Amino acid sequence: MRKLTVVLLSLIIVLLFSITAMAEKPLTPESLMGAEVVSTEWVKSNFGKVGIYDVRKKAEYVEARIKGATSIPYKEKSAKSADFDSSVDKLDISKFPSDKKAVIVVHCNGPRCWKSYKAAVLLVRAGYKNVKWYREGIPDWKAKGNPVE
Repeated sequence: MRKLTVVLLSLIIVLLFSITAMAEKPLTPESLMGAEVVSTEWVKSNFGKVGIYDVRKKAEYVEARIKGATSIPYKEKSAKSADFDSSVDKLDISKFPSDKKAVIVVHCNGPRCWKSYKAAVLLVRAGYKNVKWYREGIPDWKAKGNPVE
């Protein structure tokens, strides 16, 4: 009886950890003060006219990216929340255009990927005036048959 209890408790613990691990990341906010949230259609209609910046991990960028996008990885250690602590994260702002009026589109892996949200926040804080946050990101871009490399 004792062995059965231990086995059942072990299974319950494994199940709880599995459920926690499978829980989806929280959705990013739907808006961002100081930046404009843009759609796949907007990015496509402005393709080639604006700078597109991919803030995902370098390996994700190498695997597939929006054609012509520049990789500037956002190294995320902060909580996935709107009031994140940017001091524990890293983004090399110096790799973005020096012209603070340039149109900058940041994206990552869709509405549950916080890197582009956080990058947009940091760009707005740094004084950029035309920050576009492509919240839907590369999953939607690819799903709609747009060019990737």
